[in-house]
Amino acid sequence: MTRQSVRIGNGCGFLGDNLDAPILLAKDGRLDYLTLDYLAELTMSILALQKQRSSSAAIALGMPQTGFAKDFLDVLERLTPILREQPSLKIVTNAGGVNPAGCAEAAKVILYGAGLENRTIRTVTGDDLMPILDHLISQGHALANMETGEPLSSVRERVVSANAYLGAKPIADALKLGASIVITGRVADASLTVGPAAHEFGWAWDDWYRLSSGTVAGHLIECGAQVTGGLWCNWQEAPDLANVGYPIVEIEPSGLFRVTKPPNTGGRVNRETVAEQLLYEVGDPAAYLTPDVSADFTSVSLTEKETDVVEVSAARGRPATDSYKVSIAYRDGFTASGTLVVFGADANIKALKCGEIILDRVKRAGWNLEHTNIERLGAGDCMPGVAPALDIPKEWLTGITEHGVYSRAHLHEVVLRVSVRDSRKAATERFTKEFAPLVTSGPPGITGYTTGRPQVREVFAYWPALINKKLISPQVQIH
Repeated sequence: MTRQSVRIGNGCGFLGDNLDAPILLAKDGRLDYLTLDYLAELTMSILALQKQRSSSAAIALGMPQTGFAKDFLDVLERLTPILREQPSLKIVTNAGGVNPAGCAEAAKVILYGAGLENRTIRTVTGDDLMPILDHLISQGHALANMETGEPLSSVRERVVSANAYLGAKPIADALKLGASIVITGRVADASLTVGPAAHEFGWAWDDWYRLSSGTVAGHLIECGAQVTGGLWCNWQEAPDLANVGYPIVEIEPSGLFRVTKPPNTGGRVNRETVAEQLLYEVGDPAAYLTPDVSADFTSVSLTEKETDVVEVSAARGRPATDSYKVSIAYRDGFTASGTLVVFGADANIKALKCGEIILDRVKRAGWNLEHTNIERLGAGDCMPGVAPALDIPKEWLTGITEHGVYSRAHLHEVVLRVSVRDSRKAATERFTKEFAPLVTSGPPGITGYTTGRPQVREVFAYWPALINKKLISPQVQIH
């Protein structure tokens, strides 16, 4: 018998999101499904490196490799009492990262330790292209950069991760096979919601209108509290953001759904918060492309039904493309960023000079840095052209800058941030050593140096590409 509706709540919008949100949502949200979205492009490259570095040691010690979102394990352990009280509650998450099997095995230990052996875990794999990347290239699949047209072969030796965005069908397949917990690698964010809805209602995979509705629902909740008052332009009207409620969609078989949040939680769900999230990270709102459907957001109707309940209807869709998007990350040098607090008369001018002194000293040491950036936080540099400019006498600028008039000349306190990126690690490391000396060898009024030298980090550049769906074989495995 088909359900009258299914309640899906998302308790995580990214790796590092509020660890309490999933527990509170599962406890008070009357959910059928709890989704947890941990992945982003940068996250995949970080997890890939973690897995690479742990592989040899893990194998030698007989331990599982890393490469998945370990926050999920902390959340799962805290969820076990709720899972015991709510035996029908299911979890769908992309916490598997680049190692869904390792994540599943670690999760299995937690469930068994809590006496929840009956909770079946299934993983969705097939998104990781690293094992077949060279074969794909040798067979003429260029995986060309969607922005530049360059073939991936030009940076192949520096690639650290390559993952296709899978869709909702393998998630639905895992649920049909009896999974209580589905752990995936890279899937499209909205597919975490589409999968459970399609499974529960038996939606056909060419039912573009219903798939589009599910995609809109998934898109609205994928970023967690952004649809319940977070990032809202009128955030002052969202009460008790410290206790913000994470979002729930209650979906009907027709695809019509309502957005809400648990009772007695902070934040706000209204037409404005939903509309803002609907347009978040959207290129063409008439063709929001996912592996499942091309969703038309311009057809959507938003209606406030009651306080903190918005009904969403009339979503239309068209057939999905024959390609998966592929997110590829490759090593692209090193970066470091350091800050100092600059105070006193004309702090803005002083800060700019201090930034130039730092870069000049690196150059005198023999390193001509490839990319540099000087910012004065509090002086409008974060939003150039937004803060009104204040004229600075030209004579003040002599020997300081060649870029013309700067804003807010007479500020008495700013934060100087100097950032660099370079293909040479040694050049970046030398840069980090030039902040502290400025305290006694630069202008007066410099502080904030006691946290130590800035950290040198690898840069992972983003390479978007497409691959024909026929070349990818999503798989569902039991654990």
